[in-house]
Amino acid sequence: MNKSTKAALFFTGCSIIAGIVSCTSNPETKNIKTGKTTVVVKDSLQGYVHSRLNMYEPVKLTTNLNVLTVNERKLLPLLIQAAQIMDELFWRQAYPQRDSLLAVIKDEETRNFIRINYGPWDRLNNDKPFISGIGPRPDGATFYPAGMLKADLEKADLKDKFNPYSIIESDSAGKLSVVPYHVVFASDLQKASSLLKQAALLADDAGLKKYLNLRADALVTDNYVPSDYVWLDMKTNTLDIIIGPIENYEDKLFNARTAFEAYVLVKDREWSKRLQKYVRLLPELQKGLPVPQKYKQEKPGTDSELNAYDVVYYAGDCNAGSKTIAVNLPNDELIQQKKGTRRSQLKNTMKAKFDKILLPIANELIDKDQQQYVSFDAFFANVMFHEVAHGLGIKKTVTGKGFVKAALKEQYSWLEEGKADVLGLYMVTGLLKKKELTGNIKTYYTTFMAGLLRSVRFGASEAHGQANMQCFNYFKQKGAFIRTENGTYKVDFVKFGAAMNGLSNLILTLQGNGDKAAVEKAKKDNAVISPELQADLDRLSKKRIPVDIVFEQGADVLGVK
Repeated sequence: MNKSTKAALFFTGCSIIAGIVSCTSNPETKNIKTGKTTVVVKDSLQGYVHSRLNMYEPVKLTTNLNVLTVNERKLLPLLIQAAQIMDELFWRQAYPQRDSLLAVIKDEETRNFIRINYGPWDRLNNDKPFISGIGPRPDGATFYPAGMLKADLEKADLKDKFNPYSIIESDSAGKLSVVPYHVVFASDLQKASSLLKQAALLADDAGLKKYLNLRADALVTDNYVPSDYVWLDMKTNTLDIIIGPIENYEDKLFNARTAFEAYVLVKDREWSKRLQKYVRLLPELQKGLPVPQKYKQEKPGTDSELNAYDVVYYAGDCNAGSKTIAVNLPNDELIQQKKGTRRSQLKNTMKAKFDKILLPIANELIDKDQQQYVSFDAFFANVMFHEVAHGLGIKKTVTGKGFVKAALKEQYSWLEEGKADVLGLYMVTGLLKKKELTGNIKTYYTTFMAGLLRSVRFGASEAHGQANMQCFNYFKQKGAFIRTENGTYKVDFVKFGAAMNGLSNLILTLQGNGDKAAVEKAKKDNAVISPELQADLDRLSKKRIPVDIVFEQGADVLGVK
């Protein structure tokens, strides 16, 4: 990576943060989570950090290691070490000046908040800067040269210029070039590759052994397809690792470049067994989608798996700001069509968010008569079918514009998340009618409503938050819920189902048409938080209900050092 080019993206020295306020003679405030007394400056950036830091609830990542073999216990620390390298690589992508910034920040809370956000922008508050002198967060992160406009790359005659495993560099004359990740990050990727090779030597499971070897090769070649196919074929492994450059949310300029991340996972076999039957129902559910035939003529892959895991380590992109609670991979559309995907439900993290966030939100904002319908099983199912629903709908436009993702570019992610939300609910509704799922529809709908109120707090800078805001506003317009005089939300169960079908139709049509301008308009009109809703969300903050969680994790936490 051209260091001088990347440094220019943010700032060139420490002088611009010299204005951080000293707080030696100001009022004291007690942190309710730690019990420690902290001095803050009223209305200062440090005061802002103090209030925001309290919105993250600490959670220790553990699991039952008794399910692991002796070799798997030896293998686990190697996977965590490889994941930690992904964490360092994500820092280089998101904010490479981490060390120089932390060196001049004396306030420990601010330092912690920088670490949570992987930089000086509040990811759950529309990327608001919280360090003096820091400007807006660049849409292109470090994937593109400083000051490069979208049109500069669009008109450039460059082969493979939207390669997801590369950056764009500019020489002194302004000439652009494509540089692969395995060249930019060669040294670190080689170390991670070596760790995966060592882990493969210890793997008892043949599928895991093959995957680790191929993934190790992928890290140093940027050819991830063979390892993705082998990963989908793994059936009997207990340990797993998702590792590499995967999601493209960090690239807000083109939604093209991928960010490094890793999850180290331990499969919950009992829960996974309960989920196996649902993927085979995808083709039938696809046929019933509430949209004209041309938008649902594709056949979803059925060689997919639904599994439940406990996560024992998060690293990089998935650990930045809001924490992922379910994963649907691979993202490659061709693999999805030929083979399907694996939907991984991250059960321990999901349970932590339900207990510490969703239930307190429901107790505050859901109508008292409907609070009885909020349950973890419904939350788990709604999240699970969100991931399954990524496989429904349409991957290629009906207008000859190619894949939906390529046609919608930076507008793709938020709309796809919105599709998965509403089609996940559509799946729940259909499966209940077919008696393939048990429970009361009121439970799933009310829990979904509470989930909306949880996720809109992620803000307008985050794809999932934008998707939930669109859903909230659409459902409100259709009368799917009302806000009572008491300031609580009450679901109209009949209209909720109708709104679900209407929004499904709208999103699938937008995707199938590949009309980027129409999607931009939909986002501008609907992915917004009204003053009334914001006031209700502020009530949650005043009640000190967390927005998200932050992890205590690592080999030492697990006791496998």
